[in-house]
This record gives sequence, C-alpha cells and structure tokens, in this order.
Amino acid sequence: MPEVSIDAASIDPGAWVCPAPLRDSPNIVMGHGGGGAMSAELIEHLFLPAFGPAADAAMGDSAVVEVGGTRLAFSTDSFVVRPLVFPGGSIGDLAVNGTVNDLAMAGAQPLVLSTAFILEEGTALDEIAHVARALGTAALAAGVKLVTGDTKVVDAGHGDGVYVNTAGIGLVDPRADIRPDRATAGDAVLISGDIGVHGIAVLSCREGLEFGTTVSSDTAALHGLVATMLDTGADVHVLRDPTRGGVAATLNEIAKAAGVGVELDERTLPIPPEVRDACGLLGLDPLYVANEGKLVAFVPADNAERVLDAMRAHPLGTRATMIGTCVAEHPGMVVTRTALGGTRVVDLPVGEQLPRIC
Repeated sequence: MPEVSIDAASIDPGAWVCPAPLRDSPNIVMGHGGGGAMSAELIEHLFLPAFGPAADAAMGDSAVVEVGGTRLAFSTDSFVVRPLVFPGGSIGDLAVNGTVNDLAMAGAQPLVLSTAFILEEGTALDEIAHVARALGTAALAAGVKLVTGDTKVVDAGHGDGVYVNTAGIGLVDPRADIRPDRATAGDAVLISGDIGVHGIAVLSCREGLEFGTTVSSDTAALHGLVATMLDTGADVHVLRDPTRGGVAATLNEIAKAAGVGVELDERTLPIPPEVRDACGLLGLDPLYVANEGKLVAFVPADNAERVLDAMRAHPLGTRATMIGTCVAEHPGMVVTRTALGGTRVVDLPVGEQLPRIC
C-alpha cells in the first residue's frame, strides 16, 4: 500500500464545507432552498416577521381566496434547475407543470399563468428559444393561457443561463375543501405512482452518471388526475405534490399542520429499481428525492379503494397505491414500518440532498 502523508500546516479548517449546512448560519446557504426545516425556519423567523401584518401566516404553495363569491386559487413559483434540459423535460416544462400542480393541490382548475424570465448575458438565443417552446407546449397541453410576463437580463456571471418564474390563477372546484390541516386520524395515505424519479433524472444528467438505464423525469400537470379523484364523490382531505424534500418533507409538513401522526409501510412504497439502485449507490433516501408529476392524498379510509380505482384508470395514476395511514399517536411525526418489522422515524430534512432540481 502506498504511503500517504499529510502536511498539517497546509490544512485550513476555514475552508472546510459541511455537507449539511449549519442551521445558525448568518448567511443564506443552499439548504435554505431545499423545502425542509431550513426553508421553514427562513419563512417563520425572517419573512413572516419582516412582512408583519401584511402577511397571511399560512404562506402555503397556493392560497385560496374568495372574489365576488367565487373561490380562486393563486400560486407563484420560481425555477432554477440545472441543467436547463434533462431526460424527460426541461425548465420550461417545470415552470408550467409546477405552478399548475400547486393550483391543482387546492382542487382548482388552472386558468391563466404569468411568465417571467431572468436571462444571463451571453446565453445563446437558441437555448432560450428551446425553453420558451417547451413552456408554450406544456401550457397548451395543460389547457392554460400565458397572459402576462416580464423579462430581465443580468450581467454575465450573475445568473445561470435562464431562471423562470410563473404565477397562476385557477378556479376551485365547488366540491373541494382541501387543506393540510384536514388530515384526520384514520385517513388512508395514497400516492399516485413511483417516487424519486425526477430528482434522479436531473442528477444523472447533471453529473454524467449512468445507472444502466435512462431515468426520465416524471414532470406532468396533475389537475386532470385531481378532477378524476373528485369525480368519485370522495371527501379528499389533503393533496400535495411532493417536490423539494420529496415525500418525507411533504408528509412531515402535513402531519405538523394537522397535529396528527403518519405511519408508512416500507413494503408498499413504489420505488422503481433504477431509483432504488441509484439511491443505494449515492447514499440517498428515495423518500427525500424530489418528484414533479406525483401527488400524495389523504382520504377517509372508507373512500380509499374507489379513489385508488379512479386514479389507476387515469394515465398519470396507473401505479397509484396506499402507502400508509394517518394516526392519532406521535402527532407531527412520520414513521415507517420496515420490511424487518422495525420502525424508523422519517424526519423533516434539514436542507436538501439534491440542490437545484426545480
């Protein structure tokens, strides 16, 4: 074995980087954008106090507001994914589908979107045109109009090609009363299909990794699937799309909002082999990997089978399954039963495993 020598004088502890960012950092770190505990703390301890009485304390992915007796859902989102194009999609697809899905998770039919582009000086026009075409195609597929927008250019080196912001307005289905705090002990926890696909697709493209097969993003607009679920007449309590922070972050947020516990069954989690293998190789937990075309639903147990049947009949829900139950025990906590019969806590992530995935 070759001898390894270390020059202690050359070691600079100040240059060390902690992979899990310190939560008491005085500056913004990547973990603040991960949708986990650091994101929540940034909103709770910085933005809400700074906004003062002007803020709605809920500050969710979308808000339902009543205008002239009509319930409208409103949402905004920004997209900074790298690379701009990845297997199965691009930043243009995400910009439409992400905002459409935030509206759909409130039980709304999306109507109109705004689009804002922040472009870095020196970016090829062909690259921007590709993103814009993808955005227009996704909007057409989702049945929404792009009605207003904005464009800004920043100096070279002060951006990353293209950033996109979209905001959307949708009409809330009169049958829908969908809120995180409606999760109730006894509810069945459903998911519409395989988890972890989008995050692994972006990572494999970004880092040039090969897993024996191409993993393509699951990005899709989910409002049609939601309408199918509501058509069953079931009382859908909660809907969320598990994007940043994955299924783990989403379930923890719901459990905290409703003051209930969630118990998962590890054997029922729909993790495709290629995602499981990639996560095993990279030391990742699929429950924390982002999705862009999946939803999590909480419905009363006696409604679960008919909702699952309806989801499986829809193209975006063919692999829908029940993954757990909502319980009165351990409120605010998510646990999973392992294949060996043990139990482990599925905590809210501090930062994020995979930065820049949406």
